[in-house]
Amino acid sequence: MLWFKAIAVLVLIAFAEVLHGMVRVRLLNRRVGDRRARQIGVATGSLIILAIAWLTVPWIGVTSASQSLAVGGIWLVGMLAVDVGFGRYVFHFPWSRILREFDPRQGGFLGFGMLVLLAAPLAVAWLRRLW
Repeated sequence: MLWFKAIAVLVLIAFAEVLHGMVRVRLLNRRVGDRRARQIGVATGSLIILAIAWLTVPWIGVTSASQSLAVGGIWLVGMLAVDVGFGRYVFHFPWSRILREFDPRQGGFLGFGMLVLLAAPLAVAWLRRLW
């Protein structure tokens, strides 16, 4: 049941992040430019992920650090698939553009957002003292 719940929350995170991206493009890109908007988006997206984790990790029912990291791993792999899939097959970005999103030397901070995804269940479980 734990894994089913982790995947259900992954779907929620993916939905929230897609909406977040749409709002970012509509509102923020015009004001600060695409690159800066994407950088800001990693920070605000991370906050969304942490909020969702805070609300759902107790429901998921993790009982150990290893389970928390496994849930984070599921979220990480799932969101990598969503982000790369959207970039490549919906927006038709070249692989170089997708990889640039993960390279901080080129202004891409998406890798940091992915680390938040991985660590969020562990951090929430620890802060809530769930195990």
